[in-house]
Amino acid sequence: MRNILLLPLIFLRFWYVEAPQSIIGYFLSLNHAFFELFSLPLFLRTYLKPLKNEYRQGLVGFSIAMGIVIKSFFIGFDLMIFILLLAFELSALAVFLLFPIITILLLYV
Repeated sequence: MRNILLLPLIFLRFWYVEAPQSIIGYFLSLNHAFFELFSLPLFLRTYLKPLKNEYRQGLVGFSIAMGIVIKSFFIGFDLMIFILLLAFELSALAVFLLFPIITILLLYV
């Protein structure tokens, strides 16, 4: 009998504490996989290095400039996709957290 009375509290603990922690852990793993797949940290680390490690005399300046141009394009593209991914993650988490509240409101409206 006591467990039945505690069931709403167990549900609330699961829905608003344990499940969001798991979802956030999954999203952190997804973000790490995104960074590995799109190599954004690598582009940032090698931003001012010559493209394709071209160190021949006379080509170093051109190679650095061309690397900056190309890497800027890729960094911008990666950041745009990452912002969309973050927006999706935040909206999915918000929908998950608001689902019980919306369900109860729909029952009484």
